[in-house]
Amino acid sequence: MKKHLFLPALLVATGAVTALISFRQARIPAGMFYSHEHRTGPATGPQDTVHGCVFRTVYEGEGLDPAFVLATPDHVLRSEQRGLQWLVKAQAANGGFGSGTHARQDIMDPHAVSTDPATTAMVAMAMMRLGSTLDKGAHAEQLKRATTYLLEQVERTPKGSTNITTLTGTQIQTKLGANIDVALTAQFLSNLLARIGEQHGTYLRAKRALNTCVGMIQRAQNSDGSVQGDGWAGVLQSSFAASALESARSAGAEVDEESLRLARDYQRSNFDANTGTVATERAAGVTLYAVSSSTRNSAAQAREVNERVAKAKKEGRLDQDAAVDSKTLELVGYPPAEAERLNAAYQVYNAAKAQAQADHVITGFGNNGGEEFLSFLQTGESLVIAKDQGWKNWYGQTTRRLVDIQNQDGSWNGHHCITSPVFCTATSLLILSVNNDIEHLLAQGAVKYGK
Repeated sequence: MKKHLFLPALLVATGAVTALISFRQARIPAGMFYSHEHRTGPATGPQDTVHGCVFRTVYEGEGLDPAFVLATPDHVLRSEQRGLQWLVKAQAANGGFGSGTHARQDIMDPHAVSTDPATTAMVAMAMMRLGSTLDKGAHAEQLKRATTYLLEQVERTPKGSTNITTLTGTQIQTKLGANIDVALTAQFLSNLLARIGEQHGTYLRAKRALNTCVGMIQRAQNSDGSVQGDGWAGVLQSSFAASALESARSAGAEVDEESLRLARDYQRSNFDANTGTVATERAAGVTLYAVSSSTRNSAAQAREVNERVAKAKKEGRLDQDAAVDSKTLELVGYPPAEAERLNAAYQVYNAAKAQAQADHVITGFGNNGGEEFLSFLQTGESLVIAKDQGWKNWYGQTTRRLVDIQNQDGSWNGHHCITSPVFCTATSLLILSVNNDIEHLLAQGAVKYGK
C-alpha cells in the first residue's frame, strides 16, 4: 500500500523544486528550427514570425510572444561559461562522460571513473542548449564525439534488453533506476533529431537508435505505468521514461499510445490535488521527487486545458467565470473519460507546481544531491511547457541560487546521493540556460487543434 504524507507537515531536508527533464522536441522540418545562438534579449528575427510555424495553434497567432522570453543576466552568462569550460575538459577519450559508482561517491575526478550513457546524455543536452550542434558551435566536436558514443552504445545492445549498457551500480542507476540510461539517451536523441533535420547524414542512424530506445522503455514498463528496476528514487526514473516517450513521439518515433497514457497516469497518481497528499513510497520518502514528477508529466495537458477553455470563452461557448472541471471540459468538446483525465492533470499541475516552489521545499540549496538539481530542472521546463507566466519568477530565484553555490573551478557537485560533479554540472547548466529553449519547450506543449 502506498505511503502518504500530508504536505504541510513535510519539511523534508532535501529541498528543491519540480518537473522533468523532458527534452522532447516537436518534429520540426529542416530549416524551421530556431537559432541556437545564446540569446541575451527578447527573441527577434525571422524565426519568430514564420507563417505556419510549429509553435502556432489555430487561435493563438503567429510566432513567439516576446513577453514570454527572458534575457540571460550577465552573472548567469559568466556562470554558464565557467561551467561549460570545466565540463568539456571532463570528456573521456571514448567521447563519453561518467558519474562513477555508488560505492565510490567520494571520487570527484571525472577522468577516474568509467563513462556511462546517462551522464553522457545529460552533458550532450547541455552542450546543445548552450549553442552547439553537430556542425557548428564552440563545442561541436565534443558534441559529435558524445553523440557517436551514445549511438554505439545503443547499436551494441542485444535484442530484448531493457537498457543500453552493461554497467551496473553507477550513481545514476542506484539513485534513479537501473534503466535510466536508456530514458535519458532517448531524450537526447529526440532533441538531436529536431535540431539536425531529416537531410542530415546522422538523422537516419539517430532515428533508428531512438526507436530502439523506445522499444526498451516500453518493454521495461510495469502494468501500472512505472518502469522496472527502481532505484532509491524510482519515481524519477519513471518520470524520465514518460517524458522520453513524449519526446520520441514528437520526433516521429514508434511510440505506443497506451504506454504513454499509462506512464502519464502513473505520474499523476503520485499526487492528490484534492487532499494535498503525496505518495512517496517510490520517491525515497521525499516529497520533492514525487511532486516534481507529477508536475512535469501534467504540464502539457494542463496547457491544453487552459487553451481550450480560453478558446471556448472567447467564442462565447462558455461563461467567462466558468471554473475548470470535468463538466466544463465536456462542454468544450471532450468525451467524458478524456475530460476526467485532463481535469485530473490540470488540477495536479496547478497544485503540485505551488508545492514545488514553496520556500520550505527549495531551502536545500547548498546541500543538494543530483536528484534535487534534476527536480529544479523539471520545474522550470514544466512551467515553460505549460506556458505558465510564473516561469520568470522561478528562473530568477533558481538561477541566483545556483550561481551562488557554484564551485570555484566552475563545477557543481552533490553533497549526498548523486555527488558526481559531471552530472550535477550538466544539470545545472541545463537549468541556467532553459531560457535558450523557450521556443523549443513551448513547441513540446503546443496543442494542434483541427480547424
